[in-house]
Amino acid sequence: MTDPLKVKAEKTILQRLRTYFLTGLVVASPVGITIYLALAFIDLIDRNIKPLIPAAYNPETYLPFPLPGIGLVFLFFMLTILGFLAANFLGKGLIRVGEKILNRMPIIRSVYNTLKQIFETVISEDAVSFQDVVLVEYPRKGIWAIAFVSGENTGEVQAKMQDDVVNVFLPTTPNPTSGFLLFVPRKDVIYLDMTPDEGAKYVISAGLVDPSRLPIKENKPSA
Repeated sequence: MTDPLKVKAEKTILQRLRTYFLTGLVVASPVGITIYLALAFIDLIDRNIKPLIPAAYNPETYLPFPLPGIGLVFLFFMLTILGFLAANFLGKGLIRVGEKILNRMPIIRSVYNTLKQIFETVISEDAVSFQDVVLVEYPRKGIWAIAFVSGENTGEVQAKMQDDVVNVFLPTTPNPTSGFLLFVPRKDVIYLDMTPDEGAKYVISAGLVDPSRLPIKENKPSA
């Protein structure tokens, strides 16, 4: 006959082992995945940049072992020099000449000018894009989704709308790099107090990570 006390003790031990395992998984997984992604990114840069480094300037030429990250360091150094050259008079002149050539190419000029505007907006020190997390009704009235205000609308769309609208980027789950551009009336947007990082975590985790710590902001006044 099975001893109930022994069975209960075995269940308790198994439950503790399960708890310890899950706790270790929660602790180790984010660290391990973060390290893996960082190393994968460094390896990707190294594989593409290292062949471009002259042997005389590559430390690995003089060392008996490889140096992970040397490609990333070289890329940072070269981009800094490029920025320095582009900021002076001669560099600006060369850039203007290059842009004139690109602007004569029908498809390339559209791609170049779009990418240039995106990077200038994102990197600009006074950029306000994606700093506000909002709730919008999507895909129909009564259903709400988290989105990010990508900017004020001052172009043709605004001119032909009856309401004051804002540009809103609605990301998809779990990949927030894809999504939809929506033009939403400002009065229909609910601003949240969560930061963009918290909003991104909410979207990526499909609602599992809930930054519920602050009340909802009142809607911002019309511009």
